[in-house]
Amino acid sequence: MQPDSESDGRIRCTVAIERLGAVATPNRVLLRDAWVTLGRDEFRELVLQVAATCGPGRAQSFPLRLDEVRLFTRFVKDGKSSIRLGPAGPSHVQLLLSNCPPDRLRRFVQTLRIKFVAAREKVAPVAERARLLSTLPRTFDTVSPVQARDLKQASARQALADVAATPVKGQTGCESRKRVRSEALDGKQVAERQQVKKPWSMCSRATLSQEQSMVLSAVLSGKNVFFTGSAGTGKSFLLKKIVASLPPNSTYATASTGVAACQIGGTTLHAFAGIGSGKAPLHQCIELAQRPGVRQQWLSCRQLIIDEISMVEGEFFDKLEAVARVVRKCEDPFGGIQLIICGDFLQLPPVSKATEQPKFCFQAKSWRRCIHLNMELTEVRRQTDREFISLLNAVRLGRCTEEVTRQLALTATHRVERDGILATRLCTHKDDVELTNARQLQELSGEQRSFKAVDSDPGLVKTLDAQCPVSSVIELKQGAQVMLTKNLDVSRGLVNGARGVVIGFETEGKGLPKVRFLCGITSVVGPERWVLKGPSGIYLSRHQLPLKLAWAISIHKSQGMSLDCAEISLSRVFECGQAYVALSRARSLAGLRVLDFDPKVVRANSYVLQFYRHLRKDQFLSQASLRSYIQADKENGEAT
Repeated sequence: MQPDSESDGRIRCTVAIERLGAVATPNRVLLRDAWVTLGRDEFRELVLQVAATCGPGRAQSFPLRLDEVRLFTRFVKDGKSSIRLGPAGPSHVQLLLSNCPPDRLRRFVQTLRIKFVAAREKVAPVAERARLLSTLPRTFDTVSPVQARDLKQASARQALADVAATPVKGQTGCESRKRVRSEALDGKQVAERQQVKKPWSMCSRATLSQEQSMVLSAVLSGKNVFFTGSAGTGKSFLLKKIVASLPPNSTYATASTGVAACQIGGTTLHAFAGIGSGKAPLHQCIELAQRPGVRQQWLSCRQLIIDEISMVEGEFFDKLEAVARVVRKCEDPFGGIQLIICGDFLQLPPVSKATEQPKFCFQAKSWRRCIHLNMELTEVRRQTDREFISLLNAVRLGRCTEEVTRQLALTATHRVERDGILATRLCTHKDDVELTNARQLQELSGEQRSFKAVDSDPGLVKTLDAQCPVSSVIELKQGAQVMLTKNLDVSRGLVNGARGVVIGFETEGKGLPKVRFLCGITSVVGPERWVLKGPSGIYLSRHQLPLKLAWAISIHKSQGMSLDCAEISLSRVFECGQAYVALSRARSLAGLRVLDFDPKVVRANSYVLQFYRHLRKDQFLSQASLRSYIQADKENGEAT
């Protein structure tokens, strides 16, 4: 797929065209790979054109006429949508769109809405008789990009306010995001919706930096990419953008840990591969991967995303590469699958025995064959204090100067508590976390409330517990220290890792907790939904409060979080990079308290440091060649 040949008014996806007659028996045509283009006909009226990307068959055109269009957008984030055309009644046409990159589909839907509303102002509908008698030659012109005047007209008609949403049961407080069910583009048929209204916008709330855009361009041009960067450089944000820019049916998002996989809506790398721990001989691993459900995943995968690559063992990566070639019957590296790999090797290493040196993925025999581009993000977004960023960079590289030691030792006297919200202690061991949280909750007076998750498959509760950032049962009391486990409203500071304290519970309904957050907002927190892939690629979901107890949290589980106030004990640090991961969770030096600091805990693996030295030396040349490649690819696309 060549994204450069697409625009906001054109998408490539699977299309099912259903014609429903009076007896409601659909006449169905399926185009597995098709272009859907928004344009105008000879009367300047909006038309959708559907054409197969290859093979026989003419393009089919579907006029978007007043009062005859309904748009269903509830599953846009899954790359699915449907458009119903024709008057209300049993006879109409449906276009069912699927396997579209979600970000492309979102922009297409926005363009369709805006252009439709703007067209109402400028183009008078043509009567059917006039259409039949017209001598104008049939034409189809692709719509122009959305203009400022289109946005103005759409906003003036409060088009976005007419979007129908399906409220989710128990949705209150922080849950201000729309769950779109269906909408009538003429603004007359409106289902029940939430009260939150926002102005029209073609831009996402947070934009990609130049270096992030470079990585995304490399991915969309088909390159195998490894991108890295220090903590807080937006790796997770960029990874979600990449997932949203690729076709869902052929893209598999994985991570080395369950929690990281859940954050990108995927599964663990081990679950995808289906070869267990990978310690078995290669022929046994191939046999495991040839099982029907697992084999189908390998065959349908065209893009494989791996997050938190630093924790993946090098020999396991080599084993996967060999399995991919055999199962897919393709001798290209990794069986021809495009790899998008993310992580920071200067953070947590692969789990290994105390007597063994960990073998990183970049030390795997197949790494150089598989990866076309190594790219490093350098712009830190989590922290804004340049002095603190400089300190963290030194710790990341295993350098603990006298000045770094002095600054971290001084934090032992910091008072980071505020408004009854205590510092979260980051611990090296999971047992310490569980013991601390259980003891502190027990010491609180008052009634203990239990909130049980609603799981899509109760039989797989252990899988959900391993991959979901929230437990199947959450126990809370008034005064409980909590943190958010999901971004609810980034603009207001309600982000993953935001700290708060429970100040009470609703007296009606489900008795949801009221939480006062450090960012200054007090809100009732309702349940959220997590979706992840389980065994054999099936989707699992958990509906639960996006909260966890926050007196303590493990360093491993804190990856990807931004903590407002943190207390760290580094006396039991046992891995290279572990001290850096803990320290880099803090937003600022003022919100950090380090106990019993010892410069000896600041360590970085020498092989990793050497890898990054070579990476930086090669990166400039790689980016220059990438620009040339993308430009040539774009020109070739335009020529064809």
